[in-house]
Amino acid sequence: MPDSDSYEKKKARFSKMLTVYGRKPALEVLQDDSVRCHALHLADNNREGGIIAQLTAQAERRGIPVKHHSRAELARISKNGKQDQGVAVDVHCPAFQDIEDYLAGEHSRAGATRLLALDGISNPANLGMIIRSAAAGTIDGIICSRRGNAALGPLVIKASAGTVYRAPLLRCESLTDALRLCRERGMEVCILAADAPASLFDYQPPGPVVYVLGNETEGVSAETEALADTRLAIPMRNGVESLNVAVTASLIAFATALGSGGRRR
Repeated sequence: MPDSDSYEKKKARFSKMLTVYGRKPALEVLQDDSVRCHALHLADNNREGGIIAQLTAQAERRGIPVKHHSRAELARISKNGKQDQGVAVDVHCPAFQDIEDYLAGEHSRAGATRLLALDGISNPANLGMIIRSAAAGTIDGIICSRRGNAALGPLVIKASAGTVYRAPLLRCESLTDALRLCRERGMEVCILAADAPASLFDYQPPGPVVYVLGNETEGVSAETEALADTRLAIPMRNGVESLNVAVTASLIAFATALGSGGRRR
């Protein structure tokens, strides 16, 4: 039954799983003993020796199961048959969570809770750097829809410097649905806009808040803008109109460090 204990346990397990594909990324994660891996998946048409032998040796060293599949089966596991090179690793990411589960917890209603939501971040390097900055700063969770943002592939992992494995990523299918849930739980939704009257650094949220970062070219979507409670700007000089979205994420992540409530000193 869908609501059985076994189903819920399986769902919880997969919500914290990230499948890393590609030979070099897989080897790097297997060599990192601080990262927990569930299984190494290999296509049965891989040639023995070389990096395949290294992958197998690392998995055996750590007691990680090695599973062999047909090429088609491996592609279904990696979800990227064109680039997986016949290799995938299931990685346990303890801070991953579905947004519904996160919002059901008491900590999501804490006054100081700060979330970051990603609305169509298409560049993998930007996504990786955003995750790294958010994890390092005062961000409690990163809302990332499974569709609309760059996939959590090797380029994102590289740009995050491996931070993605430990980042508090809150997964959802639809960002607009997730933001509606946030508002229902009493969170204020903020977007960044160059013409906004209030400064990010002067803003003092009355309670839990979620900041939304828009697409690199188009900004936040019309659906997201319609859900916004507050519009904030980043003060800029010398005719500069905008910043890279990853830089903006860093400023949001560390805004509170500039003073009480994010106020500039």
